Amino acid sequence: MTTAAVPDGQRGDEDDRGGLRAALGGLTTRGRSFLAAGVAAAACAYVLGQADLLRVGLLLATLPLICVLVLHRTRYRVAASRRLTPQRVEAGSEARVQLRMENVSKLPTGLLMLQDHVPYMLGPRPRFVLDRVEAGGRREVSYRVRSDLRGRFPLGPLQLRLNDPFGMCELTRSFSAYDTLTVVPRTEALPPVKLVGEASGYGDGQQRSLALAGDDDIIPRAYRHGDDLRRVHWRSTARYGELMVRREEQPQRARCTVLLDTRRIAYQGSGPDSAFEWAVSGAASALIHMLERGYAVRLVTDTGSSVPGEGTEGFAGSSQDSAESAGLMMDTLAVVDHSEGGGLSRASDVLRGGDEGLLVAFVGDLDEEQAALTARMRNRTGAAVAFVLDSGTWLTGGAVAGAVEDRVRQLREAGWTALAVPPAAKLADLWQQAAGVRAESAAADTYGGWS
Repeated sequence: MTTAAVPDGQRGDEDDRGGLRAALGGLTTRGRSFLAAGVAAAACAYVLGQADLLRVGLLLATLPLICVLVLHRTRYRVAASRRLTPQRVEAGSEARVQLRMENVSKLPTGLLMLQDHVPYMLGPRPRFVLDRVEAGGRREVSYRVRSDLRGRFPLGPLQLRLNDPFGMCELTRSFSAYDTLTVVPRTEALPPVKLVGEASGYGDGQQRSLALAGDDDIIPRAYRHGDDLRRVHWRSTARYGELMVRREEQPQRARCTVLLDTRRIAYQGSGPDSAFEWAVSGAASALIHMLERGYAVRLVTDTGSSVPGEGTEGFAGSSQDSAESAGLMMDTLAVVDHSEGGGLSRASDVLRGGDEGLLVAFVGDLDEEQAALTARMRNRTGAAVAFVLDSGTWLTGGAVAGAVEDRVRQLREAGWTALAVPPAAKLADLWQQAAGVRAESAAADTYGGWS
C-alpha cells in the first residue's frame, strides 16, 4: 500500500489561513513559554521605560512566531508506504510491518517523527524519529504486532510530525490509507485417522459420482459437439428421438461439513481460554485438516450461514480454489461472534438436502430439545462427529456434568460419534479418541469417512 501527502503547503487564501491557525496551534510548551515571556518582557519594558528590555521581549516573542511561519511555508512532499507481512496470522503469532518514507520534493526535510496508529490489542503505538532526509532520499523502519485475540484490526493511518530546529512548533499530518491485519483462530495439527465403515470409492478422500452400472442402469445425456461417437447409447437414442451418449465416471471430491454452534446462550465465559474460543479454534483446525486431506468442505453456523456460498452446493469445489476457500473460511472465523439465536433449526434446514458426506459439529450447551434436533441431523449426513462443550466446567475447571454426558449418550444412540470436551482439552487427542469410539460403534450403513 502506498500513499502520498503534502505535509506543508496549502492552496488558496482560505486554506492558507486555516493552515496558519493550525501551525499556531502547534506551538510546543517551549514555544508558548517563549511567546509568553516575550509578551511579559515587552509589557514590563513599556511600564518601566526600558528600551533594552523591550528588545529582549521582542526577540523572545518573535522567535516562536518565525518558527511557525517557516514551518508553515515549508513546501516539500513526502510519500509513505506500508507493507504488512503476512496479512493473515494465527492468534498469538507475530506480523511484521515495514514503513518506507520517501522525500519526493527538491528540498531536504528537517527532523521527522513517525507514529502509526495501532489498536491497543496489538501492542503500543510505534514511534520513530528520522533525521534529515535529503531530496529524493528514503528511509525504512519496521515494527512487529501480535494479538492473542482473533479479529480484523486496522493499521494506520500513519502520522507525520514536523518540528522546527528550535523545538518551538510541531505540526502533525496524517496519511489517509490504512491496512488490515486479520488474526485468525489458532489451529491444531490433527492426526491422520480414518473412520471405519466407509463406503467403497472413498479411498484417499475421493469418490465416484457415477458407479459402474449395467446397460439398463446407464443414465445418458444429450449429445454435445465433440463427444466421442463410440459413447453413443443407441437404446436411449431410439427412445428419446435424439442422439444420446453415455456419461463417463467423473471424479468428485468427498464432502465434509463443519458445523459451529455460536449461540450466546450455549456458552459461558469469554476470553482466549473460553469454551467458545475453543470451539472456534476446533472448527478452524477441522476445516484445514479436511482440506489438506482432499475434501470439499464448507462451514455452517447455527444461523444457517454457509461459507463458501458459491461452488457445488456451497462446498469448496476444486483443488484449485482450496487455498482461496480456506482463506475465506478462516477470515469468517476470525470475526465470528455469538449469535442471539436460541436453537439450531436454521443449521438443520441447511443440512436438509442430504448428501453432506462427513459432518463435524462443535456445539455448546444443549437442552433436551436442541439435543433431539441435533440427533436428527445425523439422518441427513454420512458419518457424523460431535464435540460437545460443557461451558460451565470451563469456568470452574471441574468434571463434565452429568447432563452433558446424557446429551452425548443421546447423540451416540442416534448414530453420532459424540465426545464431551473437558476444559483445556487438546483437539488432536479428542480426534484420535473419536476414531476409536467410531471403530467400536460403527454401523453397517455408515456413509463417508474422515482422515
